[in-house]
Amino acid sequence: MRKYEIIFVVRPDVPEEDVDKLITQMEGVVTSAGGKLEKTEKMGRRRLAYRVGGHREGFYVLFSLEGSGDTVKEFERRLKVADSVLKFLSVRVDEELKRAEKFKALRAKQEARRPRSKPPVSPPAPAAAEAPQA
Repeated sequence: MRKYEIIFVVRPDVPEEDVDKLITQMEGVVTSAGGKLEKTEKMGRRRLAYRVGGHREGFYVLFSLEGSGDTVKEFERRLKVADSVLKFLSVRVDEELKRAEKFKALRAKQEARRPRSKPPVSPPAPAAAEAPQA
């Protein structure tokens, strides 16, 4: 199973109850398509970078899930036919997690090979010269 993050933007004029209905419907799509939902995050109303369908802001929702490509295809298909959804983006994140773990292990290996040096010892402070007496 692969890990995906899917974010979608809902029109700002849609009531909160309808957004919740859409979220529960999409959760059902994930489970019925054989996926496993890890996290659902309602990010709230935010300003868009540019106008989408005449709207300046939208309600953002983030899904983190495990599933196959068919699970994501069905999820995206449902988002396309939903009238209240302005935009969506699906990203496969398991490859990025693998790459991050690989670099983390490489850095740990390099750190273990690097010899530990002692902290530099500061030289003793010079004695203050006495002023000549007149």
